[in-house]
Amino acid sequence: MSIPVDDVPIRDSMIRLGQLLKLANLVEDGVEAAELIKNGLVKVNGEIDDRRGRQLHNDDTVTVNGQTVRVVAPEA
Repeated sequence: MSIPVDDVPIRDSMIRLGQLLKLANLVEDGVEAAELIKNGLVKVNGEIDDRRGRQLHNDDTVTVNGQTVRVVAPEA
């Protein structure tokens, strides 16, 4: 059984990790995003990432608290 992945459309070709967590409603605010990231509770493409400013692009996945979202950027 595979884990469901929700697509999160973004306006530009890139979004920062902290921004995506807020956009996808995975956190309430930037403070919560920073805490989760700092404590190693956020995975980007299956690996823990502790950089709030990490740049995410089309098809990158982010997992937090058992929820996974995929970045969907506009076609170039």
